[in-house]
Amino acid sequence: MATIVPHRSKGRPRSFDRDAALDRALNVFWQRGYEPATIADLCAAMEINPPSLYAAFGNKAQLFMEAVHHYETVFWDATWDGMDQGADVTEAISGFFHDAARILTSQDAPCGCLVILAATNVSAEGREVNEALKALRHEGRNCFLTRLERAVADGQLPKATDTDALASTLNAMLEGMSLLARDGASRQELDRIAATAMVLLPASPKH
Repeated sequence: MATIVPHRSKGRPRSFDRDAALDRALNVFWQRGYEPATIADLCAAMEINPPSLYAAFGNKAQLFMEAVHHYETVFWDATWDGMDQGADVTEAISGFFHDAARILTSQDAPCGCLVILAATNVSAEGREVNEALKALRHEGRNCFLTRLERAVADGQLPKATDTDALASTLNAMLEGMSLLARDGASRQELDRIAATAMVLLPASPKH
């Protein structure tokens, strides 16, 4: 997924634990959303003062995007890689969606996907953040598209498969699962959706 370059400064406290600070900021952004979260909220959660926050992260937007990158790295990178590397397309995509159901309902992760839900309806001042998150969501769609196109090339899916539409549909299902998780859906409910997603894949021409 996309890479966020951390802001670095000589003003950062020597004992500063960046990952721990990002975990705490992540929870604030998740609970409040990007715009409602204040510098005071973030400083209180991270147990630092405003000058230290600006020295370590630059500004609220940079902190938010680095928190998103941290979230993606910790919770999602291995899942996307697993789908990409799986030999059988049906097993790879099925495994991805079942892993997504687990992540989206995990007690260790924000409930639902931060990339989809934490920065909606932002003001003009937050447009850069919104555009960055749109790019990340589009990147997810492209991960589906790349895997589907490889399956067509390998003969696992029919040559006539509309990979573009199918990738968009699978990505929309992932975003929908995130919304349901935010509304309290259980892992079992999301697993049922994950199983239904597999109905969308055309039968292999080898069968």
